[in-house]
Amino acid sequence: MKVELGFGNTTQTVRIRDEKLQDILLPNAVPHGLTGAAEVRRALREPIASRPLREIVRPGEKIAVITSDITRPLPTWEIMPELLEELYAAGIGSGDITLVFALGSHRLHTEKEKRKLAGKRAYEEIACIDGDINDCVHLGVTSRGTPVDIVRAVAKADRRICLGNIEYHYFAGYSGGAKAIMPGVSTRAAIQANHSMMTEPLACAGNMKENPIREDIEEAAAICGVDFILNVVLDEHKKIICAVAGDVTEAHRAGCTFLDTLYEKKIKEPADIVIVSQGGAPKDMNLYQTQKALDNAKHAVRDGGIIILAGSCREGLGERTFEEWMTEASKPEELIERVRRDFKLGGHKAAAIAMVLEKAEIYLVSELEPAFVETLFMTPFDNVQAAYETADAKLGGRGREATVLVMPYGGSTLPRVLSPVLQEKLSEHTGA
Repeated sequence: MKVELGFGNTTQTVRIRDEKLQDILLPNAVPHGLTGAAEVRRALREPIASRPLREIVRPGEKIAVITSDITRPLPTWEIMPELLEELYAAGIGSGDITLVFALGSHRLHTEKEKRKLAGKRAYEEIACIDGDINDCVHLGVTSRGTPVDIVRAVAKADRRICLGNIEYHYFAGYSGGAKAIMPGVSTRAAIQANHSMMTEPLACAGNMKENPIREDIEEAAAICGVDFILNVVLDEHKKIICAVAGDVTEAHRAGCTFLDTLYEKKIKEPADIVIVSQGGAPKDMNLYQTQKALDNAKHAVRDGGIIILAGSCREGLGERTFEEWMTEASKPEELIERVRRDFKLGGHKAAAIAMVLEKAEIYLVSELEPAFVETLFMTPFDNVQAAYETADAKLGGRGREATVLVMPYGGSTLPRVLSPVLQEKLSEHTGA
């Protein structure tokens, strides 16, 4: 079997003998109707738990549209023309609309990047700005003590519309929804306070019930106020196949339900080797972003197994504190101890990698210098095939075949091991 994986703006391939391949975790075949801009138009016409947007906004109001930055695959350029038509139909002037890129803790954009993200029409018709976390308005504090300090351009707007892409998030449960506000246009201190709850058991991928981080995010958004959301779910080719619009919570939950039908993958048992990719650019531009695929892969690998993580990481580690923590530690255990003792945003992803290393080895296929990768407690490779052959030789042998799972879209795909009861039922049904 020849399997292709996204790697930066290119691909890598790996050949695996059929008898060793346990599964390739591709998106489920889910029937869907409209796609792209047509699906966005449909969602705007059929808002969930909300009046249509054109009945909410009023002429003369200042509208802030909060959207994702360049590290996210959200096709803002495809969404904005439909959203602008809706706003213009309500009598909103182009001079009263500002598109705010939610940076969170990420870097500023170049003007070229802003134009690409916004799309030609939005870039030329309305103001397109990066959220300035150094110019925020204090709106309150959540019940968990997180300060609600929001970028001024958003806080002072009369109406706030949040865009987003819904996928699994390793401690907020899912991306999208109120995450455009927290952490999107929040201060570093606010994000740190919220993310400090990441070590709590219910703060995990695919979980909304009593997830402390998601609850805190939505409380912050309620304090700030969100008038409308427009979120999408993308297929493995980054095409819009589902859009949800309306209430910040109810519409978001509808999108999460659809995502589960698409990307939740049931597996009978963990594999010896898991090969995982983010799916290529822009989601593997640095290790900080590529880590998301690694965290999903940990649910599919057995204790003592090997995860082969394929990501270009052409921009390096991607975040200053993350880099400091990764390069200063002498062993992975120090990172876990450090995050428990002194939580720092950025450092939290270093600790997350260390927690994976407690369970499995990590072979990193990247454009990073091999000697540098070794200082990050991972084994470096420049191609997936070589990494797989090394892992297979280590875990196979003595008459035992090392099993393999492949996750070509690891940042989106969430493996779940079937319960013993469900496995028994499936076996009865299939006669296995």
